[in-house]
Amino acid sequence: MSLKKRLAQLSEQAKQASYELADLSTQTKNRILNEVSVTMRRQSRVIIRANQRDLREAEKMDLSGAMIDRLTLDSERVHQMAKAVSDVAKLKDPIGISLKSWRRPNGLKISKVTVPLGVILIIYESRPNVTSECASLCLKSGNAVLLRGGREAFHSNRAIVDVYERVLKRHRIPQASVSLIPVLDRRAIDELLKLEDTINLVIPRGGEALIRRVARNARIPVIKHYKGICHVYVDRDADLKMALQIAFNAKCQRTGVCNAMETLLVHRSIAHRFLPVYGAMLEKAGCEIRGDETTRRFLPGVKKATEQDWKTEYLDRILSIRVVRSLEEAAAHIQKYGSAHTDSIVTQNQKTARAFVAQVDSSSVMVNASTRFSDGNEYGFGAEIGISTDKVHARGPMGLEGLVSYKYVVQGTGQIRT
Repeated sequence: MSLKKRLAQLSEQAKQASYELADLSTQTKNRILNEVSVTMRRQSRVIIRANQRDLREAEKMDLSGAMIDRLTLDSERVHQMAKAVSDVAKLKDPIGISLKSWRRPNGLKISKVTVPLGVILIIYESRPNVTSECASLCLKSGNAVLLRGGREAFHSNRAIVDVYERVLKRHRIPQASVSLIPVLDRRAIDELLKLEDTINLVIPRGGEALIRRVARNARIPVIKHYKGICHVYVDRDADLKMALQIAFNAKCQRTGVCNAMETLLVHRSIAHRFLPVYGAMLEKAGCEIRGDETTRRFLPGVKKATEQDWKTEYLDRILSIRVVRSLEEAAAHIQKYGSAHTDSIVTQNQKTARAFVAQVDSSSVMVNASTRFSDGNEYGFGAEIGISTDKVHARGPMGLEGLVSYKYVVQGTGQIRT
């Protein structure tokens, strides 16, 4: 069978499965997810062994430290995956909700009711936990999912999907409800993006090159974010102890993720007190600093930041720092160089906080909190299908609400139009 026919067959099977998923009761969906969670814990060693196989092969691929970190699974990370699945089971079912209803003068009752999207294609790199997060959210929202992970995580992804397929089979639900695309050929992505008759939405999760390729070639609607260039602005009215904790956490708690801070902006009136202490914290943590001229006066010896630095998502222990004269200058910098992902202000001045929230047009805007909280699980979504920096359909961390559409249900008593 040709690659084109094979992928068309897989997507058609997913489409047929989606009709059955759309009709599942909340109780059945929750039972499946809870059983997946239990089975995943029981299969922890199998999943970790598969992951170790991927890690051994990854050593030959010259992957970055950030990619290796995303790829790695241990017992704690498998436990977190399993917990995330059971957390999704606890969430309110997003399907069959009447968003609005009204009655027309002719007696027709019209309701706007939530329904699944149908078949969702996820294209992603490196992170095996994405496999489980997306599968659980799609099942709960009544959508079939096609998972096209990266070559570097194939065995890990296969072991995780095996858990879902095992539970689905026990419940006599089509195993095509959760499908791992077994084709590692990169041409498979381009072929999948043409299947507009069977796939309803594609969500790419990975590096900028992957996302731009998907957006350029897809005939299917795409939800995307190209970069995670996140900022923290330390205002003149900031509590400096709080600011140090937030800025350090935003950068160093985990560097290889899209909600880690990449640029720090500091008001010039407090830079002389803040930067020497913060610089020492970063040095101790092994984080390289690239600063503007004012920053380098307070932190002698740091590298000079270039124009490219303000545009760069490092995903590493590197931070660019700029000293600004005002909130307006900080907001202007974010507007010019930011990626509409997540930006934060640290301030005790509520008027300044409100102005920052109004002026910064990102999918998540934080006040006195680390950018690392920009995450579906942290927002209480149970997990996330991805983060969207678009404004159409869904924005920010996408949970169940981003995986539904709606239809109009019209109830009559024999009315005909004249």
